[in-house]
Amino acid sequence: MGVPTQPLTLTPEQIENLNRQLSDMRHSVNNHLSLIVAAVELLRIKPEMRERMAASLAEQPAKITGDIARFSAEFERTLGIIRENRLS
Repeated sequence: MGVPTQPLTLTPEQIENLNRQLSDMRHSVNNHLSLIVAAVELLRIKPEMRERMAASLAEQPAKITGDIARFSAEFERTLGIIRENRLS
C-alpha cells in the first residue's frame, strides 16, 4: 500500500466532506443492522415468513461492506493512499 511519506494538510472542506461521509456511512450501517434485528424479531413472531426474511437478511452484509468500501475508497483518495491490490 502506498501511503503518503510527508505530512498531509487537509482543507476544512475536505475534513467536513469526510466527516459527512463517515456520518452517512454510520447511519446507513445502522439502518442495515436495524433491518437485521427487525427481521429476526419478525421471525420469532411469524416463522412462516422465513423465506422472505431470509432474503432480506442475506442482502444486508453485502450492503454494509459496500457502504464501508465506498467510505474507505473516498478516505484513501482524499489522503492519497494507493492500494496496489484492492480486494474490494
